[in-house]
Amino acid sequence: MQALSATTLNALEGVDVPRFDRSQVSVGIVHFGVGGFHRAHQAMYLDRLMNEGKALDWGICGVGVMPSDTRMRDVLAAQDGLYTLVQKHADGQYEARVIGSMVRYLYAPDDPEMVIETMAAESTRIVSLTVTEGGYNFHHVTGEFNLAHPDVMHDLAEGAVPVTVFGLVVEALSRRLSRGLPPFTVMSCDNIQGNGDVARAMFTAYAEHKAPDVAAWMKASVPFPNSMVDRITPVTTDQDRADVASRFGIEDGWPVVCEPFTQWVLEDHFSQGRPAFEDVGVQVVDDVMPYELMKLRLLNASHQALTYFGYLAGYRYAHEVCSDQLFNDFLLDYMTLEATPTLSPVPGVDLEAYRHTLIERFANPEIRDTLARLCAESSDRIPKWLLPVIREQLARGGDIKRSAAVVASWARYAEGQDEQGEPIEIVDRLKDDLMAMAADNRRHPTAFIENQDLFGDLASEPRFVEAYLSALSLLHTTGARATLEALR
Repeated sequence: MQALSATTLNALEGVDVPRFDRSQVSVGIVHFGVGGFHRAHQAMYLDRLMNEGKALDWGICGVGVMPSDTRMRDVLAAQDGLYTLVQKHADGQYEARVIGSMVRYLYAPDDPEMVIETMAAESTRIVSLTVTEGGYNFHHVTGEFNLAHPDVMHDLAEGAVPVTVFGLVVEALSRRLSRGLPPFTVMSCDNIQGNGDVARAMFTAYAEHKAPDVAAWMKASVPFPNSMVDRITPVTTDQDRADVASRFGIEDGWPVVCEPFTQWVLEDHFSQGRPAFEDVGVQVVDDVMPYELMKLRLLNASHQALTYFGYLAGYRYAHEVCSDQLFNDFLLDYMTLEATPTLSPVPGVDLEAYRHTLIERFANPEIRDTLARLCAESSDRIPKWLLPVIREQLARGGDIKRSAAVVASWARYAEGQDEQGEPIEIVDRLKDDLMAMAADNRRHPTAFIENQDLFGDLASEPRFVEAYLSALSLLHTTGARATLEALR
């Protein structure tokens, strides 16, 4: 057994390790939000490039801003930024490699000045983000930046030391502007439609209130490329740590597990160059929108379609749900009849094959992606991934009964008890509000969808309300499986 660190790399057996000299890697990217997805995706692509002898000036400096990031700080410090990435194949085969592209990690509350100066350094040319859907601080219906958030209000105060990603990034850009340095690119890698456009709007909205001159410069000079990112990366468990130890002889405090599939489609809009991502499988394009909508409305919304129904019916893992033909039929019908009609042609993609590939990915028993993870933070996900499908289908006169049923399954799930009478732990920033609304489902069936902050004016759309109420009634009287049977 080897505790993972730079000094033990050469002693590891049965696992690929960085073939490049990490002492020669310099920071070119500062990344906010070092979770499992970033480490299984962007950091992995950079590691591939570095193993080809390229991009050694594009090393990653990870940054954490949340209290929960202290554990990542401590693990990566002990392991010299190294971690094990394990791909789990459906046939039980595991492939592991140690990723070495992250050469530094900073926890912003420890030293915000160091974080700002690292971004302000001329060598930093990209600041990237995986801060989750909720990290962009915008209103789900209006799309406006939330200036009333307590941390934002703190950062906007005169002379405040920044605590938010907005405050830190804008302060770094302010210093670059005053020093005559070109701006870095801000590259979002989050599951949001038009993620770069959203990032541009939110960061410039903050800057307009903090430093108008910087805001003007950002609008004129800072690129915010859109991207589509895809790789199922479940939460790391103690069993995953034990598996890495037993299979590969590595003691890793925070390995990452993922599926074999990975995709990254990235717009080629950068101010100070970029790594040669296309050399390691990234699709670099002029317009990412068709790929982005495909992924958000087929993969991400389908995750929501399976998760509440599956949980209510007694399943706890995505692969269990996708071993049930009733659920598979429902997912494919949603994707084919409701989501796909809202998509434009996607260059180079066979959408029928893509839909079936998604079911195969969800059904991978080795990933053990929990429904609890997929059910979490629904108030950040449903409005961005599923409701646009409903609105577009309403406008075109298309079918919405399955999409409306997914919303109903969320409302039923938010009641906090499954069909076996077992309690459900709701994980959502709006937990209290959601559960209060859902508690009124039987007496006042439209209570849940009358929340305009989440649903806008959908409660005034007769076709949607009718489909929603029909599904919610069936969920209450006959359960999840019978509801899906009725939707065939």
